[in-house]
Amino acid sequence: MSDDDQAPGAEADRQPAPKPDRSERLIALDPQSGTVDADVGSSGRGLYWLLRKVVLGPTLRRLFRPVEEGVENVPVSGPAILAANHLSFADWIFLPLALNRRVTFVAKSDYFTGSGIKGAAQRSFFAGTGQVPIDRTGGKASDGALRAGLRILNSGGLFGIFPEGTRSHDGRLYKGRTGVARLALRSGVPVVPVALVGTDQIAPPGKILRKITSPTVRFGEPLDFSRYAGRESDRMVLRAITDEIMYAILELSGQTYVDDYAPTAKEKARQEQLRAARDWIEARRPKKSEDAVDTGEADPTPDELNTSDGAEGDRPEDDQQAP
Repeated sequence: MSDDDQAPGAEADRQPAPKPDRSERLIALDPQSGTVDADVGSSGRGLYWLLRKVVLGPTLRRLFRPVEEGVENVPVSGPAILAANHLSFADWIFLPLALNRRVTFVAKSDYFTGSGIKGAAQRSFFAGTGQVPIDRTGGKASDGALRAGLRILNSGGLFGIFPEGTRSHDGRLYKGRTGVARLALRSGVPVVPVALVGTDQIAPPGKILRKITSPTVRFGEPLDFSRYAGRESDRMVLRAITDEIMYAILELSGQTYVDDYAPTAKEKARQEQLRAARDWIEARRPKKSEDAVDTGEADPTPDELNTSDGAEGDRPEDDQQAP
């Protein structure tokens, strides 16, 4: 929100006296109900910054040496949407690592309710890297993500979103879902396009770690969609906003754009792989002999050969028969 949009009397809030950063408030939920709450405690904040500053952050920086560009385009305070391309699960790590503010994403609530050592590890990782669970059993997942995003933005935080909806299986940039546009219009906050480059080399889909290389996190200039205020029900407007965001990401990432949704393209690629595998197997199946193919007759059996020979009186058994 700009200074011009603030209510009268808000000048006192702009005094240089220190005040808490609203973006650092915990964005939490009840793991059982999946209800997001932006106004509870601060334990999650402590875990986030422990991982960010002490446990993971320094080690990741020394090991991977990420390149960060355009960080000045992200507001130092107040809400904003960070819309990024999605190449790898490492995107969840390197995007927040580039900023000195907490970035919150949404994730399946299943990641927060597991049991045993694996469940505890998942809860620690997703909570510590700024993930907020959403319950997908009570309605559409997109509605839950939208509600969670609005709560986070209303509390003054940074909300990260991957408009493609899933990781790219081949490194190309796919058509964006319009949820990011709906969130931008309902919240009225700027959208910062983000390009992640090289994270798929570190951890491609299906692998935890393939190689050590330096990824790039590139932030573009904020996009303002206030000119479309009040039109979040207009599908053409939502598509226009989403396409503008995806084009900005494309300009930053240099990827090849595909005008198709990532899950659809991934399924097409899977079907193509299956067809190629069937063709490969079929091409290597044993074939019939040329004679059998030409005459349409199968090769004779040994008995048939003996019977045929016997017709000429040449069978050895003929000489051994009784008179």
